[in-house]
Amino acid sequence: MIDLSHPIFTGMTVYPGDPEVRVREVLSVAADGVAVSELHLGSHAGTHIDAPSHTISGGRTIDQVPLDALSGDALILHLADRVTARAGIDSAMLGLDAFESVPAIVAICTGWDRHFGDDLALQHPFVTVEAAERLWQLGMRVLAVDTLSPDRTAIGEGTAGGDTAGDPDPLPVHSVVLGRGGTIVENVRGLDALGERARIGIFPLPLRGADGAPARVVAWTDADR
Repeated sequence: MIDLSHPIFTGMTVYPGDPEVRVREVLSVAADGVAVSELHLGSHAGTHIDAPSHTISGGRTIDQVPLDALSGDALILHLADRVTARAGIDSAMLGLDAFESVPAIVAICTGWDRHFGDDLALQHPFVTVEAAERLWQLGMRVLAVDTLSPDRTAIGEGTAGGDTAGDPDPLPVHSVVLGRGGTIVENVRGLDALGERARIGIFPLPLRGADGAPARVVAWTDADR
C-alpha cells in the first residue's frame, strides 16, 4: 500500500485565495488528560477531491459521490521527463492514440509534487481541454493530478485576478469533468512510484453538502501488473 496524500500542516501550500491551513493544540495530555487539535482549513486543502458542485451550480456534493466510484483500477500516465512549467499537456503527450478505452480513474504523473511548498508550485503544467475531452470519451470519470489543479493556476490574489482574469473560462478542464458529473483529485503525490496500472482508493472526509473535501489517497500495487 502506497500513500499518495500530502500531510496537512500549518502554513502548507494552498490554491491562491483559499483559506490558509492552521493546526493548533487546544488540549494536551499533560494538562487535560487528552490531546485535541483544532483545525482551520478549506475544503480543498492538501490532497483533496473536487465534487461537481465545486464549479457547477446544482452539481453533486462530496457526500453524494459514491465511494465505489472513487476506488478501482487506474491508469497512470507518466510525463515527468517531458513536462515544463506553465505548459499544456495534450492528447499526443499523453499518448492517448494508443488507447481504445481507459479505466474510470486516470492519474497524470508530472512529477510536480516535488515542488509542493516551493515557488514553482503555482507554475505547474496543465491539462488541455482537448486532452480532457479525449480522456472523457475514452471512459475517464475521475481525473487525478499531482499539481494544484489540472487547469492553469491563476497567479495573483485569487482566481478572479492574475493572468487568467481575461479567460472566458479560467477552469475549462473543471468544466469538462465536473460539468459531466465526474470528479477531480488534486495535489496527489508519489505517482512516480507506480507503474502504468494500479488499484487506487480515494477516501474523502464525508462533509455534508460540501463542494469538496481533503482525502486520503492510497494505491495497492501488484507485482504482476
